[in-house]
Amino acid sequence: MSLCVDIHKEFEGFCLDVSLESEGGVLGLLGASGSGKSMTLMCIAGIVKPDRGRIVVDGITLYDSARRVNLPPQQRRVGYLFQNYALFPNMTVRQNILCGLRGEKNGRRRDEALGDIVGLMHLDGLEHRRPSQLSGGQQQRTALARILVGKPDLLMLDEPFNALDSHLRGQMQILMQSVFQQFGKSVLMVTHDRSEAYRLCDALALTDEGKVIACKGTEALFADPESRQAALLTGCKNVADARKTGPYKIDVPAWGIRLTADQPVRDGLCAVGVRAHDFHPDIPQNRYPVRLTGEMEEAFEHIYLFRYEGQSDGGADLWWRVPKPHGAQGYPTMPGVLGVSPADVLLLYK
Repeated sequence: MSLCVDIHKEFEGFCLDVSLESEGGVLGLLGASGSGKSMTLMCIAGIVKPDRGRIVVDGITLYDSARRVNLPPQQRRVGYLFQNYALFPNMTVRQNILCGLRGEKNGRRRDEALGDIVGLMHLDGLEHRRPSQLSGGQQQRTALARILVGKPDLLMLDEPFNALDSHLRGQMQILMQSVFQQFGKSVLMVTHDRSEAYRLCDALALTDEGKVIACKGTEALFADPESRQAALLTGCKNVADARKTGPYKIDVPAWGIRLTADQPVRDGLCAVGVRAHDFHPDIPQNRYPVRLTGEMEEAFEHIYLFRYEGQSDGGADLWWRVPKPHGAQGYPTMPGVLGVSPADVLLLYK
């Protein structure tokens, strides 16, 4: 199953200019609030009409401004899970799900499809409850069941776990992995949660100010974000301006150090990044004296804030995240020296 989106839409004070492709699996749209993620879904679903461009799902053209094709939402075979789930409050779980089978006139097939999806979404025993009698997770599973029972060609989810508490969110993410595998077609999921995106998405499209600034496999994107904004969106805490000084050498004036990378440094380098987990006192490369400037504690990690000895007064402190067993025992105080493997130096370009 494939998805091709190349659309442009002008709003007052905002321009959506999105181009992305997927050859199946789960594609995540990751970006800050207001970056155009939800609007992209609404254009694909036919709720909002782009000014120009084209949208093709599995070879079927949903929208093409040049050919004057614009299928209505009910003909697009796109399943869209809204943030608020959009269940009918006066209908039971059973009735809500059957809304997704309005085109099926055979009663036996309707009952079989209903039974299958109720089992898949773990809704057994809840069929006669109304949405107000359901938990947030049960409401979400009902809304998803209503979508999936109609066998859409594309499944789209807009911040599907945003309204759930952390425990329920984890349970739903495990269920979603199974649902995505059984669905077997393209999935497009909007999120602003990096961990969620890494856990569930085969590929990621990073959005910023209405544009897709990067789109590739999830692991590859986190390993090599390529640009400053992509590094920040994937959670890199330590980013600074830099300049190339040799085939593998970089000068980082704000940190007062020079780094060696394991990849050739291309022309156009503008910054470097080091993820907060990638510092270590025993790494011999890119090793410099540091001094502690602050500490923070989380449930399972200890965070040291530090500066290099040669670092200028301006600029931000650097972050070093240490798993709790080490933070509590192995490093009772901040080491005086930290190193970074050349493989963990992120080269960021314009």
